[in-house]
Amino acid sequence: PSAQILLTHVDNPSQFGVAEVTQTGEVVRLIEKPTNPPSDLALVGVYLFDKSIQEAVRSITPSPRGELEITDAIQWLIDNHHIVRHEILSGWWIDTGKKDPLLECNRQVLKTISGANAGSIDKDSTITGEVIIAAGAQVQKSNISGPTVIGENTIISDSIIGPFTSIAAGCKISKTEIDNSVVLENTIITGATGITDSLIGRSVKITKSSGPEPAHRLMLGDHSHVELS
Repeated sequence: PSAQILLTHVDNPSQFGVAEVTQTGEVVRLIEKPTNPPSDLALVGVYLFDKSIQEAVRSITPSPRGELEITDAIQWLIDNHHIVRHEILSGWWIDTGKKDPLLECNRQVLKTISGANAGSIDKDSTITGEVIIAAGAQVQKSNISGPTVIGENTIISDSIIGPFTSIAAGCKISKTEIDNSVVLENTIITGATGITDSLIGRSVKITKSSGPEPAHRLMLGDHSHVELS
């Protein structure tokens, strides 16, 4: 074949590139985010090509958004009688381009971990469930519930962490409650209670301000600074 594509069944095909496949298994059309999807088979984003894809790319024109679309290149192969085969993914697949799917991916991965401790845990801390504590990480006067991962050289103090939380390297988390969240490298969180379902970028600083204490749902980019009341 000139191309091999991977497909998966989805509940909302209008949000994806979709393949139209005949009853004999032939891929006849690819449509990017169709209003009326011809199937529920979304493109996963894993492709194998032979050298004919180079001719396809040279032959297509940019889409309305000014880009050469991979779906247009594969459609060119189909229209020019190249063989495009497909396989349907049997395992789970999550489009991680948005916060909630990324958090679901985090949950699925964390379900597979086994606990391990290469850092330090003081006598006033409690670890329950499957928790990975990386080298150089410190847990002080805190409760951590798995599945959770604490990255290298991260310091957790006076906090309640997890479950389903991944905290990357070099973070400092103190007097904070956080669960079902992802925190990227070198972030500082102090005095933040009720953080849940959140994706927090690199080098973010979150501090507590005066006022009541609601739950917080956050999606923060790199180098953000947020005060929570």
